[in-house]
Amino acid sequence: MIPEFTLNAVHRYTFRFSQADVVDFARITGDTNPLHLDADFAASTPFKRPIIHGMLAASIFTKVLGTEFPGSGSVYLGQTLEFLRPMFVDTDYTATFTVKSTNPAKHTADVTGEIRDAQTNKVTMRGVATLMHPEKI
Repeated sequence: MIPEFTLNAVHRYTFRFSQADVVDFARITGDTNPLHLDADFAASTPFKRPIIHGMLAASIFTKVLGTEFPGSGSVYLGQTLEFLRPMFVDTDYTATFTVKSTNPAKHTADVTGEIRDAQTNKVTMRGVATLMHPEKI
């Protein structure tokens, strides 16, 4: 059940990306960096295997905020991101969103987002989204 979008409300979303998702993202964006697509190349990097595009991982923010919490009708006004650890295909992650501030007069809110590796519990990405929703804020 999705919580009401109020100050300090928390919503969690579990997800994973496949290699096909990474290939599709590379095709759509044109970001064909071999770090994401070539296992032999990635083996020579500190990561030792291909990593997911950071912006593909960040797309979870817009997916959740635009469709679930607060949901349809959300308008993105801004987003900060910190990429703290690499993310890999076929790995479970949990994104946690927390409403940190609201401005009902302007129908805006700041929502923190944090992505953690579900197995290690290490934070891979975090940021703050600023959004507007005329009906839910």
